[in-house]
Amino acid sequence: MSTFNAIGTAASGVTVYRKWLDAVSDNIANMDNVSRTSESAFQARYVVAQEAQDGNGAQVGGIAYGSAEGQLAYEPDNPLADTEGYVRRPDIDLGSQMAQLMMAQRAYQANISVVDRAKESYQAAINLGKG
Repeated sequence: MSTFNAIGTAASGVTVYRKWLDAVSDNIANMDNVSRTSESAFQARYVVAQEAQDGNGAQVGGIAYGSAEGQLAYEPDNPLADTEGYVRRPDIDLGSQMAQLMMAQRAYQANISVVDRAKESYQAAINLGKG
């Protein structure tokens, strides 16, 4: 990989990690959703990353979904509760989601730093040519 490919490669990483941040944010926002026991629970989203088709960088290969079964919770006062008092909640762990959020954020920042350093390198090369 040449220096000139650095921006494209890092930009592909930025895109993948942005999608990961979006998925984690969506999971956290919906982790307290409640549904009837006859319905599916909110399914957590997980980004599947893969090598880019051109071999330079990464791309989102798809989205994997968590269990639609979720967890049964006894909440007899909930208006969505069945006759036995149960509702269905998503099977999402806040601790795990926060760890994923931090990893994705750090990786996103690292790729942005690569773009900034490559830009500085390109500008320095242009200035050398002017002198």
